[in-house]
Amino acid sequence: MVGVSETTCRKTYRYKLCPTPEQEQVLETVLWHCRRLYNVALEERKTAYDRRGVTISYYQQKAELPDLKAAFPELASVHSQVLQDVLLRLDKAFQAFFRRVQAGEKPGYPRFQGRNRYHSFTYPQYGNGAVVDGRLLSLSKIGRVKIRVHRPLEGTPKTVTISKEADGWYACISCENVPTHPLPKTGNVTGIDVGLKVFYVTSQNEVCENPRHFRKAEAALRRKQRKLARCEKGSKNREQVKQQVAKHYQKVKRQRADFHHKETLHLLRQYDTIYLKDLQVANLVRNHHLAKSISDAGWSQFRSILECKAVWAGKRVVAVPPQYTSQLCSRCGAYVQKSLSVRTHMCPECGLVLDRDHNGALNVLQSGLELDQQATQQQRRAEQEQAGAPPSGGNVAGCRRRSPRSPAL
Repeated sequence: MVGVSETTCRKTYRYKLCPTPEQEQVLETVLWHCRRLYNVALEERKTAYDRRGVTISYYQQKAELPDLKAAFPELASVHSQVLQDVLLRLDKAFQAFFRRVQAGEKPGYPRFQGRNRYHSFTYPQYGNGAVVDGRLLSLSKIGRVKIRVHRPLEGTPKTVTISKEADGWYACISCENVPTHPLPKTGNVTGIDVGLKVFYVTSQNEVCENPRHFRKAEAALRRKQRKLARCEKGSKNREQVKQQVAKHYQKVKRQRADFHHKETLHLLRQYDTIYLKDLQVANLVRNHHLAKSISDAGWSQFRSILECKAVWAGKRVVAVPPQYTSQLCSRCGAYVQKSLSVRTHMCPECGLVLDRDHNGALNVLQSGLELDQQATQQQRRAEQEQAGAPPSGGNVAGCRRRSPRSPAL
């Protein structure tokens, strides 16, 4: 029984489905209806705004579902809450669109979903249309589908998402109140600097090599894609080769994710607090000379998995500003400008010679410790103000480093 004092989190369990050919055809039909409803709802919103300047909300479209099902009887073969979730997905797409417009980012207006772009549908309430019964997953309007439960569910199941991938169908069951399993405390802290030559370097100079999964599979993918280009469009042979290409990409994706999971667990077992750069990877991939290598490394996915596992393990992951961490000297704080091709840090003031990534990891560690010190001082000042005591003096953390290009002291 989970104790009240235990920390809980939300977690998604992913299981492979083994539908019969008849059930697979039903799943394809449900997916087709969901995609069609998404496109129809998007067309309704777009037309209403273009012609009348009216914005249609999610609740208005949700109220129209009974009339829509009467006009299109085939929608009755899809669970009602699955259809409602399709409209909710569209509403979230518009909310993200308006948020990006207000933030001055590239808007990215919601687009119509083609046959190869819509891959999943969701039962938003576990027990109302979807429930696991032993080795079977009961889905309303579809049937009892065999499921490979390779590990037990924990917590309270909330939603069930059925998704189609290159090698078949999967069920993703999201559970809340899942108890965490903290790892033993070690008392160690580190800073890491991710890169392309090596995947990351810690401030203790532990080096993790970059596996370059996509680069290694690129030759085989090139041959398959050339074979696909020679196939006649619409032929069965083209569909078979297309499936082979998709499975190749899926294998690379899974290799990368497996590598990230293993490395993040390795770091969390060694360190209680991990500092890393707050990189804006979406901006970095605009460099067309490095975009493929950066995407192959998967820095964003690595950080997401690390932060998720840190919550699960009771550890800390802190992102620090990345500015000048590669240019400053980790010993004296001098600004030593160097291009990306220069892989060795050589300080002209203190004579420090280090690998560029190791120097950056040391700077990340120092920046993280300074951020924690500032947060501690601010918390103490707030507590003293609440208690009515005058704030204590002291130097502000971070005075060790001078601003870039400033004269030597």
